[in-house]
Amino acid sequence: MQHANFLLRSDLQQMLNIISGDGFRVLGPRLRDGAIFYEDLRAVDELPGGWGDVQSPGRYRLEHQESPRYFAWANGPQALKPHLFRPRESLWRVNREDGGELAFSEPAMPDAPLAIIGVRACDLAALELQDRHFLGSIPDPYYAARREGLLIVAVHCTHPADTCFCASTGDGPRAERGFDLALSELDEGYLVEVGSERGERIARRLPLQASSEAQRQLAAAEIEGAAARQTRRLPEGNLRDTLFARLDHARWDEVAARCLSCGNCTSVCPTCFCHAEQDVPALDATSSEHVRQWDSCFTEGHSYIHGIVIRAETGQRYRQWMTHKLGSWHDQYGRSGCVGCGRCLTWCPVGIDLTEEAQAICAPLKDEAEDKTGDAIEEGKV
Repeated sequence: MQHANFLLRSDLQQMLNIISGDGFRVLGPRLRDGAIFYEDLRAVDELPGGWGDVQSPGRYRLEHQESPRYFAWANGPQALKPHLFRPRESLWRVNREDGGELAFSEPAMPDAPLAIIGVRACDLAALELQDRHFLGSIPDPYYAARREGLLIVAVHCTHPADTCFCASTGDGPRAERGFDLALSELDEGYLVEVGSERGERIARRLPLQASSEAQRQLAAAEIEGAAARQTRRLPEGNLRDTLFARLDHARWDEVAARCLSCGNCTSVCPTCFCHAEQDVPALDATSSEHVRQWDSCFTEGHSYIHGIVIRAETGQRYRQWMTHKLGSWHDQYGRSGCVGCGRCLTWCPVGIDLTEEAQAICAPLKDEAEDKTGDAIEEGKV
């Protein structure tokens, strides 16, 4: 990607003003309750300037650092998903009229289009997968209403957490597509990329300068360094056949002994879309609301069918999650459902590492290893 223009740090507020002035509700990363969330953003001094994150399996902490940068962190528990696929929302409501007739109504769609500042490459990849699900052959009108007009200002990641592995999934740390504008943050400002006509219209109104060769080289080096510092990775290739061939692997029981079936991993995962629907009647029986809310394949009720819980054991639930996420997503969407954001590692209370479990389950079995060694000997390679 070519960075042609440079925006001074002092001019970032002007970008926010332009986007807000175009009628967008602007969200950006802000500090709350010891974490970073996308919330309403009006001024650049509300951004987490001088803050970084320390993450490892089962651990998340923010640390103040001597840096002028606003985006020197990896990610927080919240991706784009809650702003498009709401954790809980009303799909329709029915009221009993005075004459006894039933009147059905749908909730009002959002008035203002949404703009989100600071989006990472892994979350853009997750958004693409969410689009495939909710905007497929039968589009979800509620998701579509929020997705339409969504403006995205991405920021290339230069400070990966210990739990990040987006480089191994091919989903970062550089944002390649799916944005209107993308920023490379340097100490004195931002290199600006345009990714859409709408982004171009915003860029034309910014006080951009020509970027220098030194600035472009530094930005590229920081992104490449972010990829090089990632030590975790998933096994290479399509894991579908390997995972489904090892449904009886002993590792499923080993991870089940640690897993709490709490569902944290699915809640913070930017691609998980399981949900349940229920009717919530009013106590006076005059109305009822049909509600959709997030669900998880780790809950007992998720596999309840006609009086039987299909996946009663924790090991079966973890196996369902991993084989779907890393295996059968290839059948549905042509790729894995994991974008390497690492949130499931960080926010697991007991620190279960998806990459470690996948490596263990997909590692060559003893007989397979012996067969490969024998073939290599026959071919004269050992």
